[in-house]
Amino acid sequence: MSPDWTARRKAFHALHERGCFVLPNPWDIGGARRLEALGFQAIASTSAGYAWSVGRQDGELSREQVLDHLRALCGATDLPVNADFESGFAETSEGVGESVRLAVATGVAGLSIEDREGEDLYSIARAVERIEAARQAIDASDDRALLVGRTEGVLIGKSDVDEAIRRLVAYSAAGADCLYAPGLDNLPDIRRVVAAVAPKPVNVLLLDALTIPDLVAAGVRRVSTGAALAKASWGAFEAAAKSLRDHVSGS
Repeated sequence: MSPDWTARRKAFHALHERGCFVLPNPWDIGGARRLEALGFQAIASTSAGYAWSVGRQDGELSREQVLDHLRALCGATDLPVNADFESGFAETSEGVGESVRLAVATGVAGLSIEDREGEDLYSIARAVERIEAARQAIDASDDRALLVGRTEGVLIGKSDVDEAIRRLVAYSAAGADCLYAPGLDNLPDIRRVVAAVAPKPVNVLLLDALTIPDLVAAGVRRVSTGAALAKASWGAFEAAAKSLRDHVSGS
């Protein structure tokens, strides 16, 4: 393993030990380099943002395509890169372990494993097995990549906050270093999650109803943007394109 990857992973772990940091999600090399120049301390990939950039929908890309993308991001910046690694690109826990091994080899400083299976969730028992397999793969390589246990239930409307907390506590016990339930949009629920998995750090997806100062006060350690930057960019692109189209149509 390159000493460069080692240093990035050490720095990434240190960011999770105290305070709070913002983890923006670029989808290409240009975005990664711009965010580094702006002074961010780490970045994360976005599965949706990257898929849109190549004309596909979220969840349609293969493991090989995603691994190539992660290599490109890690090679484009000196910042630690956290991989949005979806559900591990495998049905079995053994397959998840193999996928994680390959992801770590791209140079990522951390990665998340979701408990989502299409439009539903894996049973908590299967989801725990998958987190355990990811943990074992990381430990076997002795490279200290950070493992994020992520439950999608709130985001896709398949579970309430109580179930999300139950799952996150189980993923923490299975070896996740950081816990994440995207879709939480109010501070009382976020505080409950933080308390339930303490002292391990919690990631929160920044939504319109939330502010970073409030999340800091709630004990959140990292705040990610998900596909928000990509949505904003595509929104500006479409607005400009429509203006051009309408100008030509009206001339």
